[in-house]
Amino acid sequence: MNEEGTLAVTLADLPRQVAGFSTVEWLVIDDGSTDRTVEVARENGVDHVVSLPHNQGLAKAFMTGIETALKLGADVIVNTDADNQYDASCIPDLVRPILEKKAQIVIGARPISEIEHFSPIKKFLQKLGSFVVKLASGTTVPDAPSGFRAIHRDAAIQLNVFNRYTYTLETIIQAGRRNIPITSVPIRVNGDLRPSRLVKSIPSYVRRSLITVVRIFVVYSPLRFFSTCAAIVATPGLIGVVRFLVHYLIGEGSGNIQSLVLSSALLALAGILAMSGIISELIAVNRQLLEEIRIRQLQQEYGAKARIRSFTAESKIKKESVGGTI
Repeated sequence: MNEEGTLAVTLADLPRQVAGFSTVEWLVIDDGSTDRTVEVARENGVDHVVSLPHNQGLAKAFMTGIETALKLGADVIVNTDADNQYDASCIPDLVRPILEKKAQIVIGARPISEIEHFSPIKKFLQKLGSFVVKLASGTTVPDAPSGFRAIHRDAAIQLNVFNRYTYTLETIIQAGRRNIPITSVPIRVNGDLRPSRLVKSIPSYVRRSLITVVRIFVVYSPLRFFSTCAAIVATPGLIGVVRFLVHYLIGEGSGNIQSLVLSSALLALAGILAMSGIISELIAVNRQLLEEIRIRQLQQEYGAKARIRSFTAESKIKKESVGGTI
């Protein structure tokens, strides 16, 4: 949104040729901009521009880009930001694991500790996000919040972001849970051209980051999350009950009714949390079944388009070797 001032710089660094691919096309997602973002994109030779009717957030713009790229027949999708944060010369390194069939998703790992315009709190939260993703997904991506990533078509079909704030953490968790091969490569970053729009203020960023972390556990590990909460609540409740019984057995129970009432309330709350975990787990199973149906539908739709595109390319090029499309 409103990247008129930085988009031309970003596009100037993007490659038009990448080893291993016959075609490189540029796609810009205009997330309800009110400046000349679209005009600047077209003036700088962007092949495809998709304009959302109003600002819908980073996650929605990302999923729109993924779906559009799939419809256009892309074999590999490289996602980058319009503020020129990521060094585009690293794109060949980013797609190499996919070309070598070592991974289907590659995350560009920034040297976070060395980035001068990142505050200490932001650096800590970036590392916290990566740690949470590691726990929830079983992956070992060192820079989970990085938006500089390459995604193979087969992996892109399986991604579906629920979070409206950001897509970075959730997509890695989905990859880990679906056993999609994922890896990371070190990348370089450019200087800061403008303040981050995700970090409007440190308190806001902290609040949103914590909400995102909690939401990840609730959506993707509901039974584990609610069971942990239930255990935390039940522990003082059990201690209170044991304390009451000890005093009751020695003849001092009449003065400890209040602790018994409080303990009973805590144990009841723990039971509610445990039941919530079971119900949430069942809901998660249903969500996974719906996602599987969606994935199969997309595989049929985009798989047919890929076969048609491949046949057309072979007809035109004949014996010439044909690469993919990025």
